[in-house]
Amino acid sequence: MASSVCVVVVNYNTAQLLPRMFASLDLAASHPGASCIVIDNASNDASVEVMRSSFPQHRLLVNEANVGFGRANNQALPYVDQEYVLLLNTDAFVSPDTLSRTIEYMDANPAVGILGVRLTGEDGELQPSCRFFPTPLNVFLLRTGLNRLLPWVRLVDDMDWNHASVRECDWVPGCYFLIRRTLVDDIGLFDQRYFLYYEEVDLCRRAKQAGWKVVYYPHTSVIHIGGESAKSDGKLTTSGRQLSALQIESELLYFRRHHGRLGLALHMVLVTLGDMILAAKALLKRRGTAAVAECWKHFRITWRLLAKTRLATRPTR
Repeated sequence: MASSVCVVVVNYNTAQLLPRMFASLDLAASHPGASCIVIDNASNDASVEVMRSSFPQHRLLVNEANVGFGRANNQALPYVDQEYVLLLNTDAFVSPDTLSRTIEYMDANPAVGILGVRLTGEDGELQPSCRFFPTPLNVFLLRTGLNRLLPWVRLVDDMDWNHASVRECDWVPGCYFLIRRTLVDDIGLFDQRYFLYYEEVDLCRRAKQAGWKVVYYPHTSVIHIGGESAKSDGKLTTSGRQLSALQIESELLYFRRHHGRLGLALHMVLVTLGDMILAAKALLKRRGTAAVAECWKHFRITWRLLAKTRLATRPTR
């Protein structure tokens, strides 16, 4: 008998993406026992109306306030009794064989607790799909561009390997995140302190600490746009994918939890040093006062959030 899966989707102001996401999911969900739960995180667009009028067959939970990505996903757990939970973003469009292939692999490999797939953009360009854990050092090196001086330090995203092979990794992005239900029963789902970002990093780390494997599976692909919900909630960074303050706060919480007080202290030293280096680079390359101001802004936000989170022991929202 085929294994069952519950697809959990958190929506925030992406009404325009829902028809395409469900169209691709319907092609892939010929899998017996598949069901879908959508949690709307207080969208102020037409998301709820679209769900109720066009997709009434799916369970819809509507939040009165935006509770964050991790907490919203956690809300679905009381309604899930399937063997697998698939967390799927509204801006992630699965291939027709994605569900069947990934579940088949998980069925054949019971030690695998979390599975991710090959992610590409609309243009087919490969996106980071198989990642290493962030550390105070590798975050600093990547941000400042000094990683070229220390090439032996493993960065979060290493694209210089054959992405055609199945491999274990530290963590996989949350846009297509297939989880074995017994893992959830073992360690829980997301830590609710993370409002947005780092929740899947934290979960993969806890899963590996509990003895589960995290695997990148390349034999199917998912098109991922990225940043669509974030666009509706504020200004994006130059990468086009992350909101600075939310990312900074989650980074602080993560380093405090998994690297302790000394790791957090090292991170703050490196953040300060990094902002000084980037400001000096901006001055030397005559990029103008705006570039220097961005470094100063990042410095102030990081230290302010360190205080507001009480040395990264509690979230601000």
